[in-house]
Amino acid sequence: MATLHESAGNKLKAKEPKYEGIPPGILRRMGKAVRIGIGAALPVIRQQPAIDGIIIGTANGGMEDCIKFLNQIIDYEEGMLTPGNFVQSTPNAIAAQMGLLNKNKGYNITHVHRGLAFENALLDAMMMVKENPGNNYLLGAVDEISAYNYNIDLLDGCFKKEHIANKDLYNTISAGTIAGEGAAMFIVNDNAENAVAEVKAIQTIHTENETEVSTAMQQFIRQNLPHNEKAALLLTGENGDVRLLKYYSGIESLFDEHTTIARFKHMCGEYPTASSVALWLVCNTHQWPVHMIKKQGAAGSARHIIIYNNYRGLQHGFMHIAV
Repeated sequence: MATLHESAGNKLKAKEPKYEGIPPGILRRMGKAVRIGIGAALPVIRQQPAIDGIIIGTANGGMEDCIKFLNQIIDYEEGMLTPGNFVQSTPNAIAAQMGLLNKNKGYNITHVHRGLAFENALLDAMMMVKENPGNNYLLGAVDEISAYNYNIDLLDGCFKKEHIANKDLYNTISAGTIAGEGAAMFIVNDNAENAVAEVKAIQTIHTENETEVSTAMQQFIRQNLPHNEKAALLLTGENGDVRLLKYYSGIESLFDEHTTIARFKHMCGEYPTASSVALWLVCNTHQWPVHMIKKQGAAGSARHIIIYNNYRGLQHGFMHIAV
């Protein structure tokens, strides 16, 4: 499950599936963000066809199609514009297309909160499950590498200037990281039977102060981990950016020798909703590969896993998962 693919040009692009089940005429008109979102969602929906709602988190949605449409306005002087690019350009196009393909007329919403888009979508799903026992919701996150956004972020210093392979990401001491994209989808409900994991708690915080982040994590652990129990795993979004190490070091110092510390962004790159990949890995990984392990812990409680993700040193998300 946790396979390490090689990056190219400081980018880790999503490997697209065959898209079975999508009519070719519809597939041709889909932007990449919509394609990879639908491609990730369809296999999940086949396992649980009775979906009561669709909840998606994304920072940029179909940004590439948005730029294409804006360029057409200039090129064609607002004349013969291609409506497809406009339809696919809005962030809610992914959730809307899923609803259309599956004839789902239930709750359909998209959360657009930059680096906390998935965390807010997950929080929404948790509230919906609590308010509507027995319902099933499709929860997911999608973001693509947009040429427009990538160039702006590169000029802003978000990505490394020197070429680096993703397998060497954590061996560098320079600013910036590598770009990524991806889609992750889940079925969430209140049925504990046959569940692969349970989201026990989630918390977000906006700050650039590393002490505030560590204090918030301390409180999060104290409030949510059972008394005298240790977390078996801390999965962090460390991304090779030396400027962000102070946040991750502060968080790691809160866990003792019982907790294994692992990282995942060398497999997917950095993008706003990468924390969805962390949750997907927790749900689908039974043996953590060596390339993910930063520090091997002793045998703690295998049940409790903490996920910490940091986006641009400002947006921080904590999750407590029981497996």
